[in-house]
Amino acid sequence: AAIKIGGIGLFGIAAIWSSGFQFSAATSDTQSYGVTGFIASVAFAILAFKGFTTITNSGSEITEPNRNVGRAIVISIAICVAVYLLVAFGVGSSLTIDEIVAARDYSLAEAAEPALGQTGFFLTVILAAVATASGVLASVFAVSRMLAMLTDMKMIPHRHFGMSGPIQRHTLVYTVVIASTLAVFFDLGRIASLGAFFYLVMDMAVHWGVFRYRREEIGASGFVLLLALAFDSVVLVAFTMMKLRSDPLIVLYALGGITAVFIFERIYLSRWLAPQEVAHDH
Repeated sequence: AAIKIGGIGLFGIAAIWSSGFQFSAATSDTQSYGVTGFIASVAFAILAFKGFTTITNSGSEITEPNRNVGRAIVISIAICVAVYLLVAFGVGSSLTIDEIVAARDYSLAEAAEPALGQTGFFLTVILAAVATASGVLASVFAVSRMLAMLTDMKMIPHRHFGMSGPIQRHTLVYTVVIASTLAVFFDLGRIASLGAFFYLVMDMAVHWGVFRYRREEIGASGFVLLLALAFDSVVLVAFTMMKLRSDPLIVLYALGGITAVFIFERIYLSRWLAPQEVAHDH
């Protein structure tokens, strides 16, 4: 992790250096993107910071979690802000919007190439690959751990399909299979868009659930929860509007997936909760 963070930070500094430490944008014409485009881009920014959920999913493995989970989240967000700002300033001051779009996943390497040469370009690509792989591994294990927890709580169904070992090993296999399937049918841009839709809706559902059922129990601020819901709603609407213009199919895919999850969970949980409600009435 230290090598990944330090390496990306150094290449970000190199990109800023190659631009002559000019923190102004290389593209002067930004009117065409508008306020809606800026707000929609926040959806990807929110998704970029979702990594701290890996910490909460690993809370049982952290020493003194009641104190250290919050600290770890704050530290991780602070590090992400510093690294993302370095990369954003480095790439934005060296490349125009059109060049960034053309370079796509190699934009940092393109921005650092004038300062580091072709060798630096390849090193940046290798570093990005390592960072992506480590991020994917961390997310896969975090998601599988969360799915195992939900399975133990009987919140989602589970089938062994002949596999041995603990449930988390099974959910790890399911997670990898689903992720691989998405990688086959969608490019990284579409996967990120799907992730943004799902994450924003999930975030809003969690905020509403805490506000309605748990805010007094855990001492959460109702104002903060409603404010978060409002911000998420604005970002979701703006992001949906942008995608309807550029890639309407991905909006339909996201809507279909989210609807399917809600319907499935509604049916499954109603079957599980009904016997408990009957027993409670008696």
